[in-house]
Amino acid sequence: MSEIQFEIDGKEVKATEGMTILEAAQNVGIFIPTLCHHEKLEPFGGCRVCIVEVEVNGWTKLVVSCVYPVEENIIVRTRSEKVDRIRKTIIELLMAHAPDSPQLQDLAQEYGADKDRFEKDASFCIHCGLCVRYCAEVVKKNAIGFVDRGINKEISFIPEIAAKECNDCKECFPLCPTSYLQAAFVLTEALAFPPPSSEPVSEE
Repeated sequence: MSEIQFEIDGKEVKATEGMTILEAAQNVGIFIPTLCHHEKLEPFGGCRVCIVEVEVNGWTKLVVSCVYPVEENIIVRTRSEKVDRIRKTIIELLMAHAPDSPQLQDLAQEYGADKDRFEKDASFCIHCGLCVRYCAEVVKKNAIGFVDRGINKEISFIPEIAAKECNDCKECFPLCPTSYLQAAFVLTEALAFPPPSSEPVSEE
């Protein structure tokens, strides 16, 4: 693959064709925040926190860096007035769902986000898709998936699969940027998993 040269935050960067802006930035130690990216998973672009400003031939646009491929001679800005303003709003929207998430709280402090700006809808899930994609792409068990769509979308364990696979796995738990995944599993376990079999006690 050919090598591509471009600029990130005033620094000349070389990357391999096919890499995303996020990957190229990470390779040279430039931080771009993200909540839905994982190196073992296909790019998803779900959280939108990793937006950056790209300048091409004098024209600028906002792109999602985890899915946008590097291009020759583009100029990338990971922080600008426009990027910070929109990133702040995205964080505030996410905090309406998961106000107690440590990762979101750290980002809110960095960008001056107001956790109370939007009406709370404390579902605790921000639809990053890490658990769903990790289970499907890495573990290959498909024990968890998205249910419904739009504002009603949520993640849910598939009881028939989860009962067999999840107790000995739980690799997705540390990936969750909120507490939702663990709570959803406990609920599924309580409502749907078969109780452990018990042998009748014989009376002598």
